[in-house]
Amino acid sequence: MSVASHLGIAIDEYDSRIRTFIPRYEDMLDAAAAAVDRRVRRIVDLGTGSGALAARCLARIPAARVVGLDMDPAMLALAARRLPARTALVRGNFLRTELPRADAAIAAFALHHVRTRTAKGRFYSRLRGALAPHGQFVTADCHPDTDRAAAAEQRRAWLAHLERAYSPREAAALLDSWGDEDVYQPLDVELGLLVRAGFTAEVVWRWEGFAVINATVDRQPQRPRRSRRQRSKK
Repeated sequence: MSVASHLGIAIDEYDSRIRTFIPRYEDMLDAAAAAVDRRVRRIVDLGTGSGALAARCLARIPAARVVGLDMDPAMLALAARRLPARTALVRGNFLRTELPRADAAIAAFALHHVRTRTAKGRFYSRLRGALAPHGQFVTADCHPDTDRAAAAEQRRAWLAHLERAYSPREAAALLDSWGDEDVYQPLDVELGLLVRAGFTAEVVWRWEGFAVINATVDRQPQRPRRSRRQRSKK
């Protein structure tokens, strides 16, 4: 399914509509880009979409080069408009396409398309193998709390954001429709999958059910840890 079909929008609306869908979208991408080490020179963008996160990374690290992977040709066309010509855009599913060697990998709202924990764990192991020693992976996505009551409150916060642009009925329908394809692993589960794949993992930004995770390749994997910066002010 294309991104436009999944979200129920025209592809040219993506950049404006995504902000009505995702709360704190700009803050989240800014935090993800800020987490990328300025010393990296080759970045692979998993599910690059419109290139919004890659563009932020390149603005901070002009010497870097990005390889963007996405299976949706319409999204790759959007990314091509935004990103410099030196960016390599590759059509392919990152779960099956050979991952290029890189110093860092980034992803924004891409990994929730991996349906099972087993598949995600396998992918993280493969990603670790594609990264340079002490390489880095930064991901921004929805990761609700394990506690059901807390997760329910986080969902209500997401609905409240949607209701700024849509009716309550439309907002609920949007979340339900995305749930047919998207799988939001609880934050502790996501951190555990990364650790078991050989990363150390730290939450560097958190708002309600959304998080930015910075994971680094480590020869001596540690338990997942949460930084003091994990909670943003509401």
